Amino acid sequence: MKHQLATMLKLQSEMNTKVHADWRQQNFEWYRAIWIECAELLDHYGWKWWKKQTPDVDQIALELVDIWHFGLSILLLSDDSVESISDRVISGFDGQTGTGDFAVDLEQFTAATLVNKDFDIGGFARLMDGINMDFETLYVGYVGKNVLNFFRQDNGYQDGSYHKQWGGKEDNEHLVDIVAQLDSSSATFSDELYTQMKAVYQKLTG
Repeated sequence: MKHQLATMLKLQSEMNTKVHADWRQQNFEWYRAIWIECAELLDHYGWKWWKKQTPDVDQIALELVDIWHFGLSILLLSDDSVESISDRVISGFDGQTGTGDFAVDLEQFTAATLVNKDFDIGGFARLMDGINMDFETLYVGYVGKNVLNFFRQDNGYQDGSYHKQWGGKEDNEHLVDIVAQLDSSSATFSDELYTQMKAVYQKLTG
């Protein structure tokens, strides 16, 4: 877990720097991005008492991965060492279990985010527990999304020249296929993922 955290913190710092070289001094409202994602997450869980709704666990997991990006950014702003941040996360995750009412756990997490303008590590861990999401799933989902974001940026996403469809499938579908073929425990997982995505992209787009 500590190795995976170090990898994710490194990737998040690199992505933030790619978006803005001086991101640490920009006072971006990372907490605001988190609570907006929380609202989207609740829609996937379901809250409308006047109609039948079934929680979309896969979409909830994706939203949690998005929140994790912003949470890591907040943690990086502490200027603590990667090791210190990792220890704090591991401690924050330890023993956390959901209450059994996911919507209430989400509201508590959102409230803590708004009040403290910080990342509630324990609250996030309880949300993961509420959908039986383990840390390995978070790690693979995060690295995949991070690499995809980098890949899009490197291939013209910002100027509009990049197209998500390759060979009749969206890039996130290709991502899932490639991840399934790789060893996520490898120290070079993110690099291998990027290399494979590049190879598939070049083959299909010529």
